Amino acid sequence: MRIIRLVMVCLTILNVENDAFTQPQLRVIVVGLNHDHVHGILQEYKKQQVDIVGIVEPSTALREKYSRSYTLPDSIFYDDLKTAVSKQKPDAVLGYNAVNNHVNIVETCAPLGVAVMVEKPLAATLTQAKRIERLAKQYHIAVLTNYETTWYPSCKQIFNMVAQDSLGPIKKMVAHDGHQGPKEIGCSEEFLAWLTDPVGNGAGAINDFGCYGSILMTWLMKGERPIAVTAVARHYKREIYSKVEDDASIIVEYPQATGLIEASWNWPFSIKDLEVFGEHGYLHAADARSVLVRMRENRQSSVVVLPLPEAISSQLNYLAAFIHGKQEEKNDMCSLKYNMIMMEILDAAKRSAQSGKRITL
Repeated sequence: MRIIRLVMVCLTILNVENDAFTQPQLRVIVVGLNHDHVHGILQEYKKQQVDIVGIVEPSTALREKYSRSYTLPDSIFYDDLKTAVSKQKPDAVLGYNAVNNHVNIVETCAPLGVAVMVEKPLAATLTQAKRIERLAKQYHIAVLTNYETTWYPSCKQIFNMVAQDSLGPIKKMVAHDGHQGPKEIGCSEEFLAWLTDPVGNGAGAINDFGCYGSILMTWLMKGERPIAVTAVARHYKREIYSKVEDDASIIVEYPQATGLIEASWNWPFSIKDLEVFGEHGYLHAADARSVLVRMRENRQSSVVVLPLPEAISSQLNYLAAFIHGKQEEKNDMCSLKYNMIMMEILDAAKRSAQSGKRITL
């Protein structure tokens, strides 16, 4: 009965939020074409769902490659971000470059008062993240981070059920994130060049996939900082990934709960799932749209996973709602506040894996 009541409440909220939302078209500048996720925003541009008013990319080869694929005019390309922003006055700047260069975007955009959204994770290192945070506060701009799992209805469903106390207090969270490996799944050479570099990406699988579990757990724990982190990093594929780890297991300790993050470029298939164990039951988001429920009495069922309210159903919808004042930068997986905690977890994980010690925060 508790689950049924929760579904009815969520449906009511969903209808109200969807009725109130109309997505204005965003004017954005894209920085970088060497991140394969850029295909997503360019496909939206091709469907006229977003107005890309500038692309900042130094590589002539990448400019030509994407110009052919998406019929991009020469006039859309710029050599430097400051010129592009000053001329085009975009609603936001989107980062699709090496994680190590996210801080450079914020250094340019913050004094100009322009919001920034980067692909996960926020930064390559905690030092860079702190620099981003200082600039965001100094110039009062939003710096948001885009995760694929933010737009998973199943994750939101679990969050709502935990918030409704369907499980009781959280005791353990488990996140599996990864795939067969970036080279194995066919990532572009330009993407691989920085993704598998300890400077360009800040790490290997720890940063690439450890960030998902870290942000999900921070969100579920409502921004509570962990007390300690312990990690083991493995290097199974040295002949392919010579510079960075390709597998990591990270234990995140909270005063009353434990998180286990398993991040890998060694899975036999792509996976992004989330398990939450509470005092009275268990929830499992097996994929973007499936949630399994199992209660203490061994009752097992799946629940109807509701679609997300339109204003938070995708990167562009969220950003449009935020830019136009219909979505606050609150405590969610995009927020700078939660991503700073996420960066603390990853930083501690890297230090723990290197030293073999439990790192207290």
